Amino acid sequence: MQIDLKKVINSKPQKKNIYFSIGIFTALFVMLAVYINTVYFKESKELLSNSYNKQESNLMKKTLRGSILSSDGTVLAYSRLNADGSQTRVYPYGCVFCHAVGYNAFSKNGIEAEVNYYLLNTGDSVLDRAQKSGEGSLADGYTAVSTLNTKLQVLADQALGEREGAVFVTDVKTGKILALVSHPVFDPNNIEEDWDYIAENDSSPLLNRVTQGFYPPGSVFKIFTAYEYYREGMDYESYGFDCNGYFSTEDYRISCFHGGAHGHVDFETSFAKSCNSSFANIGTSLNDEEFKKGLSNLLFDTELPTGFYNRGVSVSSYDISSVFKKLQTSIGQGDTSVSPYHINLVTMAIANGGELMVPYIVDSIEDSRGLTIKKYHPESYGKLLTDDESMFLKELMRAVVTKGTGSQLGSDIYEAAGKTGSAEYNNHGDSHGWFTGFAPVDNPEIAITVIVERGGTGSESAVPIAKQLFDLYFEEIR
Repeated sequence: MQIDLKKVINSKPQKKNIYFSIGIFTALFVMLAVYINTVYFKESKELLSNSYNKQESNLMKKTLRGSILSSDGTVLAYSRLNADGSQTRVYPYGCVFCHAVGYNAFSKNGIEAEVNYYLLNTGDSVLDRAQKSGEGSLADGYTAVSTLNTKLQVLADQALGEREGAVFVTDVKTGKILALVSHPVFDPNNIEEDWDYIAENDSSPLLNRVTQGFYPPGSVFKIFTAYEYYREGMDYESYGFDCNGYFSTEDYRISCFHGGAHGHVDFETSFAKSCNSSFANIGTSLNDEEFKKGLSNLLFDTELPTGFYNRGVSVSSYDISSVFKKLQTSIGQGDTSVSPYHINLVTMAIANGGELMVPYIVDSIEDSRGLTIKKYHPESYGKLLTDDESMFLKELMRAVVTKGTGSQLGSDIYEAAGKTGSAEYNNHGDSHGWFTGFAPVDNPEIAITVIVERGGTGSESAVPIAKQLFDLYFEEIR
């Protein structure tokens, strides 16, 4: 018996099976193509940073690693071609931008890691590359233009000086990072030669204290306590407290800084003068579960949003599991820990009507002709606070400057608002100095967060740094 294959193939059931099979194979092919596109294009940065990937060394034989610039065009990093064909990475400002720009060695860090893919690739035409190759030179890698402001960065570094700590300056309306300083520092020009010493140094110079520093917030935390008091609908306008230097309840005692007595204080004055006793009293009135919700609203125990490369952002924590721990937490002591980055995020949100813009550090990528091939745009994380909540905290933070611990920030050019903090870190009363704030009050532009390790009070150590930065910004930059 002979089978007519033509008839079988042309039969309706068989046609249906063939079309179905073709459809399956087509779908699989498309999925494979999408997967390859994702791996080799979207994840190219990660692939190039992988120490097992030889593509980077191959690219460096053809491309001179691109430069990194500040927002005003100042060169922060560039590569020099050596006679033997190797490249040397040069950082003209040495250690000043070390944590922000990072380094191009080992696993890389900072902007060097974030835009590694672009710095290693080129926009030069085939003819340009051929000509340069004939001349013994390399194609030019893409240039990364950062959001960093050279003047603010240099001043922040100088103002912090030999002290350990961090300074972080951001644009509240866009999230642009204007300055990021962490001390102690390292010189990225010598990172390979000094690696063993730097890595083993007890002061941890490789640690980015802005994002990875973990500190007791001290009185800066009163921003969170005041927010929760307002959020729970308490009658803050009628609040009053007689401070004799301490607050006690259930055999627990909280003292004001160095035992100072503030006398009768209302809610605003309690905040402006940073009265521990009054805020311990305020803390006892807060509902535990609502307090937890409020802290969660303001990013506690939350992965913090970031639009730039980092080696992990510290996640803040607290403990209100007992009366004493709740008292301690209300004034920013006890087991509460925060990063300067987190404090700055909340400060930005308060300044920006409750809306948080995600911080980012690269503004654009340009080719060797100066043409922009990629532009980074502001991104909103969403509303952390309502309009009323942000306005309430703005007014409190303004009072810190007009009649409280931040009076040094008074100026005829701008109106600043903020909160100081003295965060005790041992049993001897020694403290870190904090400040976080923004300006101008009516239409905020920048937020500044400063911590000076072992700096004593925030008024003594952190506020003067913020003052210099505010002055520079409003006198020369804006």
